[in-house]
Amino acid sequence: MTPLATGPSDAEQGPAGSRTLATSRVLAASPAEVFAAFVSADRLARWWGPKGFRNTFQVFEPRPGGSWRFVMHGPNGANYPNDSTFEALVPGELVVIRHRSAPYFTLTITLAAEGAGTRLTWSGVFDLAAHYEAVRGFAVSANEENLDRLEVELGRA
Repeated sequence: MTPLATGPSDAEQGPAGSRTLATSRVLAASPAEVFAAFVSADRLARWWGPKGFRNTFQVFEPRPGGSWRFVMHGPNGANYPNDSTFEALVPGELVVIRHRSAPYFTLTITLAAEGAGTRLTWSGVFDLAAHYEAVRGFAVSANEENLDRLEVELGRA
């Protein structure tokens, strides 16, 4: 598939004092196709995380209230355990993930048809300003790399 947009379109770190990291991008796939990349363990494991990361899923229950426990393996050899819950899943429209390990946050992903593709909006709201401050310097570019990997995954379908 040819991307409708390449790279970040509307990345932001949020205003001073904010606890929200957000980005938005138009993807060259339907909302149903994008949603499918979030609810398939094999597909999500291929694209989740910044460039150079890989994932090992221990538990993956893509349903409201379902658990998602996994380890992200960094390119430097470090392992990053993650514990999350799927708070909401609306096919082709919405994914809400509650991150239950530090840093604590809720990630809301909305999908909306736009032109021949989908506008994905990604918004992470951190519980604590200290957690937001600790990650905001690298999380914006890491989130964009994550979406770059999603675009590659969507092109595989």
